[in-house]
Amino acid sequence: MSVDTVSLTGWGRTAPTTAVRFRPRDHEEAAAVVRGRGPRGVIARGLGRSPGDAAQNAGGSVLDLSGLARIGGVDAADGVVRCDAGVSLERLLRVLLPLGWLPPVLPGTGRVTVGGAIGSDLPGLDHRRAGSFARHVSSLELLTVDGEVRTVLPGTALFDATAGGLGLTGVVLGATLRLRRVTTGLMSVSTERAGDLDDLLARFTAGGDRLPYASAWIDLMARGRATGRGILTRGEHATPDMRPAHAERIRRAKRSVGAPVRPLLPGLPPLPGGLLGPAAAAAALCNEVRYRGSARARNGELRPVPAFFHAPDALPDVRPLYGRGGLVRYGFTVGYGQEETLHRVVRRIAARRSPAVRAVLQRFGAPDPGPLSFAAPGWSLELDLPAALPGLARLLDGVDEEVAAAGGRVCLAKDSRMRPETAAAMYPRLAEFRELRARLDPAGAFRSDLSRRLGL
Repeated sequence: MSVDTVSLTGWGRTAPTTAVRFRPRDHEEAAAVVRGRGPRGVIARGLGRSPGDAAQNAGGSVLDLSGLARIGGVDAADGVVRCDAGVSLERLLRVLLPLGWLPPVLPGTGRVTVGGAIGSDLPGLDHRRAGSFARHVSSLELLTVDGEVRTVLPGTALFDATAGGLGLTGVVLGATLRLRRVTTGLMSVSTERAGDLDDLLARFTAGGDRLPYASAWIDLMARGRATGRGILTRGEHATPDMRPAHAERIRRAKRSVGAPVRPLLPGLPPLPGGLLGPAAAAAALCNEVRYRGSARARNGELRPVPAFFHAPDALPDVRPLYGRGGLVRYGFTVGYGQEETLHRVVRRIAARRSPAVRAVLQRFGAPDPGPLSFAAPGWSLELDLPAALPGLARLLDGVDEEVAAAGGRVCLAKDSRMRPETAAAMYPRLAEFRELRARLDPAGAFRSDLSRRLGL
């Protein structure tokens, strides 16, 4: 096992803190770290894709599980896989797709580990049908405070608290996942442009769930009549008889799952000085080009599965565009019937001319059982902003108030700046989570910068 002292941040590169990082080679070494933890406790970390401070532990220990990445076995008949927590969804997809299966839920990046997907209870593009990631976990192996590994099953309080529990109930070492059957390596994709937010919401709901996967990019720099305009993308798994003329293309796509994904949208130009000051005009131009360059409507376009779900992974690293201070990813959800809150938030950000190049709108379905699981029925908007943007804290505090007043919530797994009283107001089952943690881990062995900041 390798050990070093290192400064760590989340993917957003904000608020670095120093911890002792352990990289275990097996479960026994991971258990030894938990048993020998210091007074500042320990937290698990995967590929570091959490934008905030959920996988940091200032002055304590960080258990880097990226080396525990074995795929133990795939049951291609029943659609079940057993794997270590450090396996990335990207690698899982490469292994499973040629066998006719997919990971149960795919978020917008494949560079997330299975353990991270469980700890964040990640939703995918078809949450209304499939729910979040942990709903498809048959069992998980959890390293608890006493250094023992327990098999935890769905329907138990410990399982529910671990799903979305951000590593605070223990260390997920492995899991058994139920998979999704597919017959080709392609998606049939429809895209359409919407002129404003009302138009976008109407197009979102008009098709129902006929095409199960759906998300939209919103231009948060457009104002006036164009406020909230965007591009809606929907998809379904292609079948061999959808486009008989493309049968050979389907076979090629299945063979080339591991090949680099060609970006479906042009990459962002380098912006001097990040996205602040005059360069914000370049961000607005980038959004304009993206919107105008999209077809008004296109149906039945065939794309390889990785290109549909993980197109951003093929783009260059965009974080330098946000300046040396890093980026803040802000994600929230509000219920159906609270569309006016969504309108107010979009108008507020647009009026501020905040340089939001990335903004993704989704629809969520039934709530997941975890007390800290993020997804709940309604609309979800996620955007990135430069951390050094003047007045950003005040802007997002105001949005927090809008969201909380509407009964919504901010995503804890991506948070880097929320106040503890706001988190308590948004997550009414937080007291239940705290009580379970106090029983299982009275000394607070599992801690993170996020847990200390929000009092989780």
